[in-house]
Amino acid sequence: MAKPKRGNGQAKCRVGLALAGGGPAGAIYELGALRALEEGVEGLDLNNLCVYVGVSAGAFIASNIANHLTTTQMCRAVLKYQSGDNPFVPETFMTPAMGEWLRRGVSVPRLFVESLWKYARNPRDLTLVESLMHLSRALPVGLFDNAPVAEYMERILRHPGRTNDFRKLDKKLILVAADLDSGQPVRFGEPGFDDVPISLAVQASTALPGLYPPVEIGGRHYVDGVLLKTMHASVALDAGASLLFCLNPIVPVDTAQAVSEGVMKRGKLVNRGLPTVLSQALRTIIRSRLGAGFNSYESRYPGADVFLFEPPSDDYRMFFTNIFAFSSRVLICDHAYRAMRRQMLERQKTLAPALEKHGLRLRVEFLGDGDRTVWNSVGWQENRAPSGVLNRLDTLLDRLEEEVLQRTT
Repeated sequence: MAKPKRGNGQAKCRVGLALAGGGPAGAIYELGALRALEEGVEGLDLNNLCVYVGVSAGAFIASNIANHLTTTQMCRAVLKYQSGDNPFVPETFMTPAMGEWLRRGVSVPRLFVESLWKYARNPRDLTLVESLMHLSRALPVGLFDNAPVAEYMERILRHPGRTNDFRKLDKKLILVAADLDSGQPVRFGEPGFDDVPISLAVQASTALPGLYPPVEIGGRHYVDGVLLKTMHASVALDAGASLLFCLNPIVPVDTAQAVSEGVMKRGKLVNRGLPTVLSQALRTIIRSRLGAGFNSYESRYPGADVFLFEPPSDDYRMFFTNIFAFSSRVLICDHAYRAMRRQMLERQKTLAPALEKHGLRLRVEFLGDGDRTVWNSVGWQENRAPSGVLNRLDTLLDRLEEEVLQRTT
């Protein structure tokens, strides 16, 4: 069978998609939002765009869409207890890196001896504490193992009609990572980096330092592309996209109304501990950098229509929800679907004319249907229990966690 030609021609490039990161929660948010986008724009086929750019979790979603997985298929994959093609299980992204911990652990005795030897040789130049800092090399470079991410992606792309080879795709897919030793961006999927399997490129693009170890490819080590830019939307515009849809699920939360809405007992994120503080700090940096980049696009790419969609800063459900609970990820997907529909409706004065320029139409009458959910849009009955005992247990655990959070914050 003849290999399909890649969609590299900039003259033919019209509509592109750029997806930022955000971990499992961000991926599920993007699924719900993309489902709403495709339904709300008449003539838009997300599986047949000219260019896809993905970073971190966005690399995972973009790779699936470029491989002709529909938004219906991917949204249904969120339903853990539904039978089907490789269900989306967030635990895949949080497998403890036992091998990394073990390798680092066995090095402790050697590093300890080396620390004492350094101190003995230079007692006037080094304190004992300074010498023992040598032990920091025993710290794992990642808490979680990201090999299951590549394995999961490889299983998905193994199905007929899909490919794990950038060169066999019929459109341009670019997944961005950062070269750890040079600090430079690497665009997997472009010439020179298109021989890397898509699944391995996804693993590299999602390797957030601290959470995941760097991914070695061809003797180089790669980490999450979000370290350089939040979305790398300019990559799609450089490819010639004249209409670009961008999704960023990661924004800093504003807790001003959190207490009055019953989300927190005290409106201070510091009360929730280090993970929450680090999350808010990272979100703030990412969002600030994204805003600066988008402000330059109008002058750099005149004539291009770029639309960024993201949660508002008071979207407490997105920030505080435990994505590992089944009912929570069902809620987030639908929450993103509804939020995206509202945003499109609110921005119809600018969105509709831009879409018309590209032969598309905003379905205002459809977006105004407040009763529609992502689940009835994909043919799943929300009132149907996923699985008796499992569903009840999952609901009980959700409620227990919510009660613990309420008593501790």
